[in-house]
Amino acid sequence: MPRYYSLGKIPPKRHTTFKKPSGDLYQEELFGTAGFVGMSSLLYHLNPPTVVSEIKQLKNVAPKIAIEKNMKALSFKGFSLKPEKDYLESRKTLFVNNDLHIGLAAPKEFSSSYFYKNADADEMLFIHFGSGTLKTMYGNIIFNYGDYLIIPRGTIYQIDFDTEENKLLYVESFSPIVTPKQYRNHFGQLLEHSPFCERDFRLPTNLQTHDEKGTFRVLIKKQDVLWEYMYNNHPFDVVGWDGFNYPYAFSIHDFEPITGRIHMPPPIHQTWEAAGFVVCSFVPRMYDYHPKSIPAPYHHSNIDSEEILYYVDGDFMSRNNIEKGQITLHPGGIPHGPHPGAIERSVGKKFTEELAVMIDPFKPVMITEEAMNLQVDDYYKSWITE
Repeated sequence: MPRYYSLGKIPPKRHTTFKKPSGDLYQEELFGTAGFVGMSSLLYHLNPPTVVSEIKQLKNVAPKIAIEKNMKALSFKGFSLKPEKDYLESRKTLFVNNDLHIGLAAPKEFSSSYFYKNADADEMLFIHFGSGTLKTMYGNIIFNYGDYLIIPRGTIYQIDFDTEENKLLYVESFSPIVTPKQYRNHFGQLLEHSPFCERDFRLPTNLQTHDEKGTFRVLIKKQDVLWEYMYNNHPFDVVGWDGFNYPYAFSIHDFEPITGRIHMPPPIHQTWEAAGFVVCSFVPRMYDYHPKSIPAPYHHSNIDSEEILYYVDGDFMSRNNIEKGQITLHPGGIPHGPHPGAIERSVGKKFTEELAVMIDPFKPVMITEEAMNLQVDDYYKSWITE
């Protein structure tokens, strides 16, 4: 995001003695990025966060690639993904490049038998169906339909889902996920013309300190391998923390759209950015109000990026026969645009109720075998008119 935040008990000066009521020292941990020069937080544990009794390499979880090089417009039925009981097992990666992985998940639960850490990537979870609580050593975040959850790499977490019907879009980013720089001043504060402000972000609350010893199973993903670490202390034994590096939530429903007299380009919808991609939110909004405006987007060529659209809800006016949970991929290097009839239908319309998440990778993505299980046949031919 980032902004300074503090929760729980911390000493008045960093890197100094901070004693428990017993007289023993709390254990300080710097949770930082980019060596010692990136975003960081200082956490204070009841016990050292380093006490490990056993380590096992469980399995390779690298996505299996079906199409390495693609120049075809493709579409996928995301809701065809079958629900699975466990959170990690339900995660299916669909698109891959060196900057990010994009996937879907339909978990019935997050098993209480383990904690999870992604040591490779920041995670963005978009909640399409379901609600619950994200639990971390930083505190808890309650989430609902339409929420983005941003989880910095290295964060140990669990999720308590309220029901068994959950549908998630996720991005694993190998660089930090932050708000777009064009929305921020040189102090880092969001500007007045930004489509959201600091009040819209939901930060961790209800810090729960677990003073428990035993055997705590943490599954860690690193370099496409899943490892099992057995810790002797509960991972959530933090009494307080402060800094800039922590998970938070933002609802797509709090994104305030920017509109104009004529059609505005996709950067006005930008919500997140990273080193190799951007994420945009398409939300209900007024259409363009020039008397001769064409609200439908013009044909355009993605010369420098892929365009991946995840359809959430409403009527996405530029596409025909689109369902909730459907994904379209328009590769870089070729033009694409509205489906036949969409331009004409849009003229004179005043509002749109569309809700969608767009991810634009700057480098081509490879397509996995899991994605091909959801493919819509011959989508690239859907612009043909009889």
